Amino acid sequence: MNVRFVRATIDEVTAEIEIGPQHHQGYGIVHGGVYSGLIETIASVGAALWARQAGQSVVGLENHTSFLNATRGGRLSATARPLMRGRRTQVWEATVTDATGRAVASGQVRLLSLEAGAALAGETVKLKR
Repeated sequence: MNVRFVRATIDEVTAEIEIGPQHHQGYGIVHGGVYSGLIETIASVGAALWARQAGQSVVGLENHTSFLNATRGGRLSATARPLMRGRRTQVWEATVTDATGRAVASGQVRLLSLEAGAALAGETVKLKR
């Protein structure tokens, strides 16, 4: 997607994306998957920075993205902030805006914090005998 991170801390992540034809759906507007992917990406980065302090990693559990206003091009900016950070889960909220500052999408992502060494999806875990 060519996401460019502007700022990434444990309390806020901001990124930008320059929209091109590869981001469009059939009617020439930005595909909803772009918004969903951008929101999940920045929420995951913030959650991972927080979890890293405890030696954990994170994986996404839910992504609820709402498409607010259609857009066709230009630079989109997205900012995510934590709503809740617990021992095992985090919830982050994000807003995507166009170059005029108009909100075009918003969402929440819930993430699971995994302990160090935990298997991730698709990994084969070898049992010790």
